Amino acid sequence: MAGHSKWANIQHRKGKQDAARSKLFSKLSREITVAARMGDPDPDKNPRLRLAVKEAKAQSMPKDVIERAIAKASGADADSLEEIRYEGYGPNGVAVIVEAMTDNRNRTASNVRSLFTKSGGNLAETGAVSFMFERKGEITYPLSVGDADTVMEAAIEAGAEDVETSEDGHIIWCAFEELADVSAALEAPLGEAESTKIVWKPSTTTELDLDSAQKLMRLIDNLEDDDDVQTVTANFEISDEVMAQL
Repeated sequence: MAGHSKWANIQHRKGKQDAARSKLFSKLSREITVAARMGDPDPDKNPRLRLAVKEAKAQSMPKDVIERAIAKASGADADSLEEIRYEGYGPNGVAVIVEAMTDNRNRTASNVRSLFTKSGGNLAETGAVSFMFERKGEITYPLSVGDADTVMEAAIEAGAEDVETSEDGHIIWCAFEELADVSAALEAPLGEAESTKIVWKPSTTTELDLDSAQKLMRLIDNLEDDDDVQTVTANFEISDEVMAQL
């Protein structure tokens, strides 16, 4: 996940914060709407919705926007949205998982397939690459909440599985089914998390050279720019030397 984390930092430096923020809010709103439609519109009674709202608040989404997204769950637009997962291979055989929400399966499939092809990759059958990932709950905190030992102790007490600490902060891993409970248990000792979400965690990774890294970055960037795409995950690693050249 180090490579994926560094890619997020690269995105931040591209100077497109406003456009990226608008797109992020759109994707978060869509997740809130679908979560509310599939369960109870009360976050306290709907774990998926509770996590979606918590993530939206962590990203500073305004309260009225969150409330509108929940209210939209009772409208016809929400009924037309379906969740789809695409799996494929990017440059240098990197495994890529794309999660989308769409009201037009054909449009989304065509767009995603085209982006893979232009990058030199290709779409594959469902299940072709997901076996190289684990479905996990990911909770992130800044370094300011405490040292690695403090966070580890709090994480174990909350029922988490593992903690990774780096210069970017603390990442706490747990079983995805227990994310809501673990996240809630961490709030007392550590406070509000920076991010709380279910992710695909790579169990194996592929090292990239400069050329392959540049191609993969373009693929991820283009996929994330698609309005139907919610998340993109890839199992790559990039050395500090190559990262400096990017």
